[in-house]
Amino acid sequence: MKISARNKFEGTVAAVTAGAVNAEVGIDLASGDKLVAIITLESARSLQLAPGGKVVALVKAPWVMLMTDGSGIRLSARNCLAGTVKTVTPGAVNAEVVVALPGGTEIVAIVTNDAVTELGLAPGVPATAVIKASNVILGVPA
Repeated sequence: MKISARNKFEGTVAAVTAGAVNAEVGIDLASGDKLVAIITLESARSLQLAPGGKVVALVKAPWVMLMTDGSGIRLSARNCLAGTVKTVTPGAVNAEVVVALPGGTEIVAIVTNDAVTELGLAPGVPATAVIKASNVILGVPA
């Protein structure tokens, strides 16, 4: 599968919690990291998601927010993954920032160059990747 999303995570469904319209899907990544996705109940049924099943989670890099100091802040975003900045590649307006998580997973974010400066993003700096659960797209092996 060739995709434009920079973040592709392979994992195992840990849990599926069905609601009236949506389903919450917990995902265990091979690295030990965890993701949560919110998808429609119909999509969960169509993909036949069940605990133990293989799943691929996709997140476009512009959907990843970064923060460097989350002390005293509680967010509604379900995925707050703490790691360390691995690389920062500046562009004309935006920069690509790669955050390495302790388990080995890498998350790519696209943020403005101003945000890189304001947050002090540089290799070795602790940073948290914030991803709304509704921005995680799921697929299963065909």
